[in-house]
Parts: sequence; structure tokens; C-alpha cells
Amino acid sequence: MPKYVIEREIPGAGKLTTEQLKGISQTSCGVLSKMGPQIQWVHSYVTEDKLYCVYIAPDEEMVREHAKQGGFPANSVSLVSTIIDPTTSE
Repeated sequence: MPKYVIEREIPGAGKLTTEQLKGISQTSCGVLSKMGPQIQWVHSYVTEDKLYCVYIAPDEEMVREHAKQGGFPANSVSLVSTIIDPTTSE
């Protein structure tokens, strides 16, 4: 199944409280539950003004539909072509 990185521009994201992040996560999981098992949220990185989310989904359209239903921005959706890590150098 394809993997995507979604860039969400959210000013002040790095200052969101634990409760606010919990609420965002609950909204996301609720939408995912309604959309079915084809789309999965792997994890997200929170930076000062952005979230970088990793999702597994059959296509970009489904990723964008999740964002639309959840009321989240999806400023950029990029298909991951491969994953590398330190073991790649071996």
C-alpha cells in the first residue's frame, strides 16, 4: 500500500497543548474510522508551524478526503517512493 507524507500548515502548531493535540487526534481517528481500513495514520511530527503526517492509503485522493472531512489543511501530499535509513549505507 502506498505511503504519503502530508504537510499541514498550522500556525503555532508547536505551541498546541496536550489536550489540543488529543482533540485533533480524536477528530482524525473518528474520520479514519468512518472511512474504513484502507487508510491508516502512522504518525505525525509537530514543528513550530506545521505538522508532517505519515499515512498509508491507496491513493492521494483518499488522503485529501480525510483532510476535508476532518477540517485539516493538506497543503502538500507527497507519495513516498522509498525509505532509507542508516542501514541503507551497509
